[in-house]
Amino acid sequence: MKKTITNTELSGLTMELYLLLHAGVGVGDALALLEQEETYKDLLAGMSQQADSGAPLSACLRESGRFPAYLCGLIEVGEGTGRTEEALSALSRYYEQRARLDRQGGSALLYPAVMLVLMLLVIGVLLVKVLPIFNDVYISLGSRLTGVAGGLLALGRWLDSAMPVLWALLAAVVALCAAFALADGFRDKLLGVWRRRQGDRGVSRRINNARLTQALSMGMASGLPLEKALELSASLLSDNPAAQARCRSCCEQLDQGVSLAQAMRASALLPASACRLLELGQRSGSADMAMEKIARDLADESDAAIEELVSRVEPALVLVCSVLVGLILLSVMLPLMHIMSAIG
Repeated sequence: MKKTITNTELSGLTMELYLLLHAGVGVGDALALLEQEETYKDLLAGMSQQADSGAPLSACLRESGRFPAYLCGLIEVGEGTGRTEEALSALSRYYEQRARLDRQGGSALLYPAVMLVLMLLVIGVLLVKVLPIFNDVYISLGSRLTGVAGGLLALGRWLDSAMPVLWALLAAVVALCAAFALADGFRDKLLGVWRRRQGDRGVSRRINNARLTQALSMGMASGLPLEKALELSASLLSDNPAAQARCRSCCEQLDQGVSLAQAMRASALLPASACRLLELGQRSGSADMAMEKIARDLADESDAAIEELVSRVEPALVLVCSVLVGLILLSVMLPLMHIMSAIG
């Protein structure tokens, strides 16, 4: 099974191709040089011979079946307009931004997940190990745990009896997390299911908008017609039906003669403020510059949204953990204080 190419690898490959072509090296020679590198040895195997026989770079990449359709399509457009170098440079920046977003998303999920696991472990230890000790103390004093504390004690005993099953479930969760982190195909399937159901709401929608505008800005800067740039950009969201529906709605309105800004506003493809800026850019003849500004702003907004989400999750987990631990201890300590005061 072929290994999935990461966004970081795509960014590095397109940048190296740009540098070689910009230095005057031919496509075939550039591919031959990159084939000698261990990083791209398997990825670009045989492409230099194809290029030497007259095949364009976009065709070589597309026939391998391992490169995104957007990358191949934009390079093909760049070859047709004589702007291959610009297309490669823009692709390198785009995939670098994609890699950064992926890293931020991963780090945003990792810390809250660790916090949640630690919280559950602390509560589990209190229920399974600590409460029975307090119960023994109560029994020695001629009483027993009742009410909330008694219910928690029963829960702890049930957890203790079900510990083999719980350990098996924990092992399954660890195996699932390991498969998610290491198996590209498994991770893509899970993420695909999630995106189809919840992938165009809240923070995910902002990330989708940032990805779309980054690609659209790159396409417009490379000389693509608006319809073609939007079509290629929409291909990046092929795993997200809701986002794809917004793109199709925008394309249909463009076919009816509606301006790009109005079509994006009507299809909710971009926020209203971004559509206004794009409309002003079209009127002044600098739509590509306006779209570049929109792409930067939406990328910053998606970063801020991820940080805000994490900033909300972390205190919430700490608060919930503190409240639960406090309730467990209070449910045990308050009756014990009453007994001790009565004895005293």
